[in-house]
Amino acid sequence: MILFPAIDILNGKAVRLYRGDKNQVTEYGDPIEFAEKWVEAGAEWLHVVDLAGAFSGESGIDTILTEIKKRFHVFVQSGGGLRRIVDIRRRLDAGADRVVLGTMAAMHPDEFALATYQFPEKIVAGIDAKDGRFAVQGWTQMTDISAVDFGKKCHCMGIRCALFTDIDKDGAMEGANVEATVHMQEETGLSIIASGGISSMEDLRALQERGVYGAVLGKALYEGTIDLKAAIAAYETK
Repeated sequence: MILFPAIDILNGKAVRLYRGDKNQVTEYGDPIEFAEKWVEAGAEWLHVVDLAGAFSGESGIDTILTEIKKRFHVFVQSGGGLRRIVDIRRRLDAGADRVVLGTMAAMHPDEFALATYQFPEKIVAGIDAKDGRFAVQGWTQMTDISAVDFGKKCHCMGIRCALFTDIDKDGAMEGANVEATVHMQEETGLSIIASGGISSMEDLRALQERGVYGAVLGKALYEGTIDLKAAIAAYETK
């Protein structure tokens, strides 16, 4: 299993939201300092999200992303604010090794299809779900598409990896939705990165035992309920 420490950026600061609510923000500080901390703990990947971009479509983290890549030897997976091909290219040029796309699929399906063709191996499907439905626009809008059906469509388009977030769990520190994550992986054929609610080593153990590909660690790291170095030693597959 691959562990992805999360750095969610809003107004230049590392933050966490509670259940995806942009009005319930906890600010933690300088994202560069957290990147350094996670890399020193052994992280080989970082999950860097532009929250302002996710809500508005206007990206603003390129300089931070470039600085992270310049200073640290780490792979970066990045999402938020990627609506057009030009946005993807700019994020990749800034230093992202692969990008997470969700809203683009619903709002600009032709661009999404083109992205899967132009950037093979660099696209991760962003499957944000609430009550089983696919959510977009930084989780502020619900679609009529089931999250599983969207995942199946992505697999048919050649995408092989997806970030699955249970919105009701995200930032709540109530434990991962293991069953829904495993169901998504089994039903879609995608390699699933679990996100939302992961709060303990037990959550990581449960995900690893069920064969989940990866896990994003957010508030649990910032609040200290999971020690990243210990988690990598125990659960990350080299």
